[in-house]
Formats: sequence, C-alpha cells, structure tokens
Amino acid sequence: MLQRSNCPSCARYLTSEQLIPNFLFSKLMKKTAASQLLDSTSSAEQLRLALQQGADLPMKDLNSLLRLIGERKRIHEQEEAECNMEILLDFLHLSHHRKQEEMQEIQGDLQFLKEDIAMVESRRQEILSAKKKFIKRSHLLTYSPPPSLDTHSGYEKLSDGGALSTWRSGLDGASSPPSESKFTAGNMTGSLACPMVTKDGGMKGKLLENPFTESFDGSTGVQTLNKKRRVLAQFEDLQEAYLVRRRQVALNQRCRQMQESGTNSTLKGVKSYQDGLEEFESVLTAFSRYSRLRVVAELHRGDLFHNSNIVSSIEFDRDDEFFATAGVSRRIKIFDFATVINELTDVHCPVVEIPTRSKMSCLSWNKCLKPLIASSDYEGIVTVWDVNTRQSVMEYEEHEKRAWSIDFSRTDPSMLVSGSDDGKMKVWCTRQESSALSLDMKANICCVKYNPGSSNHIAVGSADHQIHYFDLRNVRKPLNVFKGHRKAVSYVKFISPTELASASTDSTLRLWDVQRDSSIRTLRGHTNEKNFVGLTVNNEYIACGSESNEVVVYHKAIPRPAACHGFGSQNPEGSDDDGSHFISAVCWKSEGPTMLAANSQGTVKVLVLAP
Repeated sequence: MLQRSNCPSCARYLTSEQLIPNFLFSKLMKKTAASQLLDSTSSAEQLRLALQQGADLPMKDLNSLLRLIGERKRIHEQEEAECNMEILLDFLHLSHHRKQEEMQEIQGDLQFLKEDIAMVESRRQEILSAKKKFIKRSHLLTYSPPPSLDTHSGYEKLSDGGALSTWRSGLDGASSPPSESKFTAGNMTGSLACPMVTKDGGMKGKLLENPFTESFDGSTGVQTLNKKRRVLAQFEDLQEAYLVRRRQVALNQRCRQMQESGTNSTLKGVKSYQDGLEEFESVLTAFSRYSRLRVVAELHRGDLFHNSNIVSSIEFDRDDEFFATAGVSRRIKIFDFATVINELTDVHCPVVEIPTRSKMSCLSWNKCLKPLIASSDYEGIVTVWDVNTRQSVMEYEEHEKRAWSIDFSRTDPSMLVSGSDDGKMKVWCTRQESSALSLDMKANICCVKYNPGSSNHIAVGSADHQIHYFDLRNVRKPLNVFKGHRKAVSYVKFISPTELASASTDSTLRLWDVQRDSSIRTLRGHTNEKNFVGLTVNNEYIACGSESNEVVVYHKAIPRPAACHGFGSQNPEGSDDDGSHFISAVCWKSEGPTMLAANSQGTVKVLVLAP
C-alpha cells in the first residue's frame, strides 16, 4: 500500500492538525486486525485471548472446559511418555547391538591373535629346534674326543688302527696336548669352527657356517631390542594394519566358504589364513628393519655462478648406472652413480652436461632405450634427448604455458605424456611430430604418470584437488576420479599396477586402489604447503620431501614416518635463511634401500635406509 502525504481527491498536502479522528474507521480497523489475529493463532491462543478480553462464561461451561483440558493434558502426557520410552528403548537396543558387534569384532580379533600366536610359537619352536640340532652337530664336530696316545711309539693310536703324528706346538717341536679350555662354550665367539681355526681368526681348514652367529656375540639381542622399540613407538598403527589385514582375510574366507563346501573350502581357508599372517609379517619385518637414513655420498652445488640452484627433478636411468638432475640452472647433468659413491670428493663432475634454453621442471628416462631422456620446461616445451650425442631427438612446442610433468611409458618406449599449466594433458609419440592426443582438463595439470603395466592408462593430478585416471582408448570420461586431497595434487606415482600414491600441498600423501576406486590410507608427517617437494615409491616404501628441508620416508602400510633425514644449512655462518630451503626432488634406486635426494640449494645426497 502506497503512503502519501497529500489528499487523493484535491491533492492538497495534509498536516496532523488538519486531520479529524474517524472513530468508526478506527473501530473497523481494530476488528479487522483482531479477526486476522484470530485466524493466524491456534485454538488455545484464541481461548486465552477471549478470556483475557473478559468473555463472560457460565460456571457450567468453565467446569466443562476444565475437565476437557485436564483430560487432554493426561492424554498428551501419556503419549509423550510412550514416545520417550520408545526412543529410549530404540537407543538402548541400538547401543546394545553396536556393542555386540564391537564385542564380536574384538572376539574375532582375539581369535586371530590366539591362532596367530599359536602358529608363530610353532614356527619359533621349529627354528629353536633347528638351532639346537645345529649346535649339537657343531659340538660333536668341535669336541670330538682326543685320540689315545702311544707314548712308547710316539704315534697316536686311532680307533681304526691308523696312526697320526703326536701333537706338536711351537717351532722347537716340543710336544704338548691341546688345551681343553680353548674349546669351551664360554670362549666361543663368532662362527662355530673346527679345531683348525687359529686364535687370531686365520683359517687352516674349512670354516663351519653358523646361521646363529649373532646369538653368541650378543648383537642379535641389541638388534632385537632396537626393533622392539621401533614397533612400540608406532604400536597403534601397526596393530591397526594387522587387524585390517586379518579381518579382510577372514571376510574373504567366509565369502569362499559360502560359495564352496567340503574339504576344499577348508583347505583354501587355511591357505588364505597363512597368507594373511605372512603378509603382515612382511610388513612388520620391513618396518622394523630401518629407523634412519644414512648419508653415503654428497654432491654440493656445482653452479657457483647461478644464484638459484633448485633441482626440480632427479631420476635414475634404466639400469641404475647413471642418474640425471635438472632444474632452474638450465642444464641437464648426468652423473655416474658408482663414481659418486666411490670417490671421496666434495665436487663431482657430470659425465654428460646438456645446456637447455629454459628452466627444467621434470625428467623421465626411457626405460627401454637407455640413451633417451625426456624433459619438460618452463616454456612449455617437451624435448627428447639423446644423452650420447647431447642433441635433441624430438622437440614439441604445443603447450601454451609451463609444462610441469613428463613421463615415458614403460611398456611402449615410443609413447610419453605431459601435463601443463594450460590445462592440457598431451600424449606424444616419438615417431610423429605432433601430439597423438590432447585432452583439456579445465585446470592446471601438475603431474602425469603412466601405469607401469599398461600404455593405455594414465593418472593425472591437477590443481582442482583431484586425480583423474584415464583409459586413452576412451578419454571422454575418466575411469576413476579420486577425491580427498584438500589442495593441488603435485605428484602421482604407481607403486604397482593397482596401487597409486599421490602427494598434495595439503601436507599429506594418499594411497589409492585404482581397480576398486577407493582410498587405502592417508600418510602424514611432513610439511608441504606451497612447493614441489618430490615423491618417489618402491614396492614397500614411499619417500617425499618436506619444506622443513627434510627427506621423509614412510612404509606404505603405516600412516606415520618410518625415517627422516635433515639436510641442514650449507652456509658456514648459518645465516642463509635455513627456514626457506626445502627438499625439491627424490628418487629411489630400483627396489633397494638407496635413494637420491636434492634440495633447493642444489645439494644432492645419496641416502640409504639403515637400522
């Protein structure tokens, strides 16, 4: 309704002094307002308003209203009590049901533990029995009774009637019997040996191998204690890993038993059970084997004329004989790994050095053709180099912005894939001059990786926090989209054809099952919020860098770090703003415990996992 200050008839402006109260209109407005209020209020509110306005009700009506109100009140109270009891009962039943499920799960876990303890005890007894038999056999060989001597003839009488010369010692030929104290168990250290082993460790005869050597010198006890400490330090995580595996094995066993019947099902169940225990045993053994990273060799910055020495990528070649580094120095450097670890020098010269036009972001060796290595750079150029000739074999310039990642296929040496800030994922073939496939991801691509078991499957990580897994034979829709990271995905690496590891600037690593389209676990313990800090995997361990200038190693089954190593400051005065440095690239040497790591200062270290 439009409010105006002038008269709608004569258009003259009115003031409050000119207005005359209209009592009839005011009464009608009040009735209308009261009627609207009654329409919008409940029956109880209307009754309350009527009583407040002085409605004159007879006593009989009031008594009737009171009885109705009291009866309605009791009905409501009863209904509310029934509802409350029903809700409480449902809650208790649900709590009881869930606790029963937890109890059954705990009882199942206890049964797993009981059976596994019995099996491990049995295996342990077999090992101890074999050890006792070995020691007994060794003692029989070591403590054979001395032959009787014939003092008259100067020869030893043997049981078979033969003769040997008498015992002699020293250069003067003086005769002396062997000292029994030299062969007592208390004096035995190291390997169990025949009497032909000299005091200083020299051997005059065959040395008897002893698989339990450490039990004599006490080193096994120290190693066992250290391993137990490492296990106790992460007991909760290890226990969870054990229970997850055992429950999965039990679930698989029940599924098979539902499909099969009879003896065959039982036998398969036992085999599955043993496989489950052995699987966790391998995890526990691998996890407790190492606790730190030891420096084997170190390469200091070689580009003294460049202020920035960030190593963006470091990769081993096909045979692990050479490794290549590249970064903002605009040079690809190839080093002989054996020379680096064997020559004790502060500065190692590369065996091959290739100058490039732009800063390098990523390297990828061809795993079939040894001399070929591919690079991606800040200008968006993808180049394939021949290390022997130091010349480019192919050069692709289709990307419009910086290319972050490059990867050769392991199964088809002619195929490689790249990803760029222009949002394009491109597949290249070394037999043609243009891209074989281009896919617009609508987001900056940070990493690309071929599945090691197929040249048709590629994982792509991007700034949209997601990982897209494609089959190149049909790229209209990804096979899987893995969601879970909260920031850009900076690296993806395949642990196996079915396991994928990813790194993100949300300071986490994640493991994915590409077949089941599911997340396996999340690993935390390093710092990564803005830089590319590297990611490398082998069949058991995952390593990445940290913005705390540390290399962090995880066992893939445990969500917390197994070992770490800090690079420290390379500035003698310690004023080089250590907090700004970070690990920039890491790479395992095949499936062994050795790895390469580089940081933003240009320092490269050869590290090895150690107890």
